[in-house]
Amino acid sequence: MNRRSIRNGVLLLSAGVLLVLAGSYLGLAVAPAEMYMGDVQRIMYVHVPTAWNAMLALTFALVSAIGWLWTSNPKWDARHEAWIEIGIVLSALLCIQGSIWAKPTWGVWWDWDPRLTTMAVLLFAFIGILTLRRFVEDPMQRATWSAVATIIAYVDVPIVYFSVKWWNSLHQVQSTPETVSSAFHLPLRLNAFGILALMIGLAMLRAELAKRRRAAEYEPLPSPDLRTAGEVTS
Repeated sequence: MNRRSIRNGVLLLSAGVLLVLAGSYLGLAVAPAEMYMGDVQRIMYVHVPTAWNAMLALTFALVSAIGWLWTSNPKWDARHEAWIEIGIVLSALLCIQGSIWAKPTWGVWWDWDPRLTTMAVLLFAFIGILTLRRFVEDPMQRATWSAVATIIAYVDVPIVYFSVKWWNSLHQVQSTPETVSSAFHLPLRLNAFGILALMIGLAMLRAELAKRRRAAEYEPLPSPDLRTAGEVTS
């Protein structure tokens, strides 16, 4: 395994944890409550950074998929697998956080609103791609088929982003530093960069594991004579 990638991955994970802890403390204990939503708004400090980074992780998955199709270099397939998994985790967290926020503000845990519906479609599309990878044994076919599927599924990402502008959505328009009070900026940015560092660190470590598994798939099986000798010896 690449020791530099492992070391850098661990360093990024450590930095990410510290940033998220600092951002969450400032968001929960220091920043003022929002004028209209009160303390319910504090979930924004994890929900918004999770949304930004979920879209970024899926974009990295798209880049990795194109990288594999362009070069057939196994490192791109390893990165592709890592970013798919991280994108799924962040997308699932995004839906859960959104439900927690929706119950006290909308009165329901879930609504088939355009933003929520397109997000659910995106999540299940990438779960399907990950499932596809588990069922295809040939490494070349697995990499190629899942890369093509990722390119197709990624079409939903801009639809998720623009859904609140294209259709009459319950979901508010995307939050940005320009649309929120300056008192909320620091915890938002700390959590955004913290989650970014966490997901890059995790992707580096997960890609190393994927590369190791793929190398093992290409190792030749021992000859029948050697296997028989091993059985007699044991």
